[in-house]
Amino acid sequence: MSTNPPTFKKPKKPNYISTTNACKLCTPLGACLAFKGIEGAVPYLHGSQGCATYMRRYIISHYNEPIDIASSSLSEKHAVYGGGPNLKLGLTNVAAKYRPQLIGIATTCLTETIGDDVKMYLHQYAEDTKGSVGLPTFVNVSTPSYSGTHMEGFHAAIREVVTQLSEGGPRNDVVNLLPGFVSSADYRLLAETMTDFGLGCTLLPDLSETMDGPALLEYEKIQGGGTPIAAIKAMGQSQATIEFGPTLAATGGTVLAEKFSVPYHRIGMPVGIRETDAFFSLLETISGRPTPEKYAKQRGRLVDAYVDGHKYIFGKRAILYGEEDLLVGMCSFLAEIGVQPVLCASGGTSGKLKAAIAAATGDTLLEQPQVFEGMDFFEISEMAEQLDLDLVVGHSKGYPLAKKLNIPLIRVGFPIHDRVGGQRILHLGYAGAQHLFDLVANAMIEKKQDDSPVGYFYM
Repeated sequence: MSTNPPTFKKPKKPNYISTTNACKLCTPLGACLAFKGIEGAVPYLHGSQGCATYMRRYIISHYNEPIDIASSSLSEKHAVYGGGPNLKLGLTNVAAKYRPQLIGIATTCLTETIGDDVKMYLHQYAEDTKGSVGLPTFVNVSTPSYSGTHMEGFHAAIREVVTQLSEGGPRNDVVNLLPGFVSSADYRLLAETMTDFGLGCTLLPDLSETMDGPALLEYEKIQGGGTPIAAIKAMGQSQATIEFGPTLAATGGTVLAEKFSVPYHRIGMPVGIRETDAFFSLLETISGRPTPEKYAKQRGRLVDAYVDGHKYIFGKRAILYGEEDLLVGMCSFLAEIGVQPVLCASGGTSGKLKAAIAAATGDTLLEQPQVFEGMDFFEISEMAEQLDLDLVVGHSKGYPLAKKLNIPLIRVGFPIHDRVGGQRILHLGYAGAQHLFDLVANAMIEKKQDDSPVGYFYM
């Protein structure tokens, strides 16, 4: 079979810049979610009230959990004279009403455009409130939406949290784990895995409880859970840092390596057997322990499932879209189960996506997929119509495309707006691969049943 890529091209760019239904979300939204994974934290947007309302609505529809995002609520007047007074007043109000341990301040397009110096405002605020009791810790991050994606905002917030809070000192036996933006169920799985290897772990962020908590008799203004601030401060003393994300640039992990000489290991998201094997091999090296038997059994059951379901999915052709690092992991997973990724598209523009996918899939694909960055769904849809496809893999924004093509949509990542349980989708580890494999295989079986003139009910 030819190893040449599929013969189609990205639509020619017009002589103007326009985005139709972007394949990304705004930068401060990602920062808000990163801050929400810290214990006792309240995300705070320095900008207009509409930004906070939009982001709250978007996040709630995925997690089905309440989330408060404070705002400095700037108006036209502040766009002219600056938003410093509103920022300071808002911080005082949030500190009084919520009693947070930390307020994470992210900028928006408005305040970035007018040039508000948030660091200077916070310095002034510290001087004005010197001697006050009960004020929280403040962390600020620059997140203009016009120059990035929600993933860039997420990682920028984590980088600033580490930069502004972490401290050095004598080495301890804790491992820092920076997994990026995954589901609440994935965070729980990672915490359990580190414990099973006997490793103390600082998981940053940790959305396992803050965005997927139990039902309570009384409403909590700040949900329990999240990474303790004391643990964040001690990250510069850890024995190692593990970070998921082959397309990342400067991150919290690189800050810890450069500032405190913490040994740094960057690997791909452990989606599927190949990438999970790499993760577990690293944990064996750091812990000095073999992989616990329960994971060996999970891997064995997964291999057995691959064999059982191979006939239903081998040779199927998929289009993938979404966050770059999750795309890399999903491509690796699909390649090892016999599905051919034909087109991989992201709104991100790291410049590393194509090489990362090639490295993650190795020699498991007969032909490498076409990979495009800076895409929107209008372009993705135009390209998809040229292809012979069997399934779409990505979040809920791809549902109109899947419906138009009359093929299944495998929902992964964020946001999942049209199904319950987006926060509980497992992507990582052998257990996550088992869940994803069953989703893909059953979607193919259901499609065959639906298309059959007589139907069948026995595999």
